Parts: sequence; structure tokens; C-alpha cells
Amino acid sequence: MAVPKQRHTKSRRDRRRMHIFLKAPVSIKCPKCGKPVLPHTVCQFCGYFKGREVIDVMKKLTKKERKKKEKEIAAKEGEKKEKPLSMEELSKK
Repeated sequence: MAVPKQRHTKSRRDRRRMHIFLKAPVSIKCPKCGKPVLPHTVCQFCGYFKGREVIDVMKKLTKKERKKKEKEIAAKEGEKKEKPLSMEELSKK
């Protein structure tokens, strides 16, 4: 069995291991709900993929959870509907 003549230093060992590490998975924002999702997968929060509903998420929830989720979605859509004020509207206030 081969035995090294000299010991490798810590820095030399660490330089060799520099590229051995786990990389964080890439996530994108879901265009429907804005939650982070892996690319090319169905969103687990809203059930949409490429603008179409693939999974009915509400069907799997209990009555209490469904009510809460519907309330969140309604609030989020209400935020999106608010349009920015024009210069005339700003001057009125």
C-alpha cells in the first residue's frame, strides 16, 4: 500500500475540496401566487402550471383551511386591483 512521503497541509487539502459542496436549489416565483417554486413543477400552493390549473388545491383542504385560503386569495387579488393614481388624482387629494 502506498504511503505518502510528506503530509499534505490543511490549506492544500481544503483547496482540493473547494468545489465539493451542496448547491442551493434554484427557485422561481409562481406567477399566480408569488410563492417560491422549483422550475418546471406545479405550484403546491395554488396548483397552477403555465397559467393553467392542474391541481385543485381547495378540494384537498378541510373546510376551515379552505375558508382561510379563499380569504388570502381574495385579499391578494384586492391588492393587485388597486391602480396607481394619475397626476390629476394626486393633485385632487
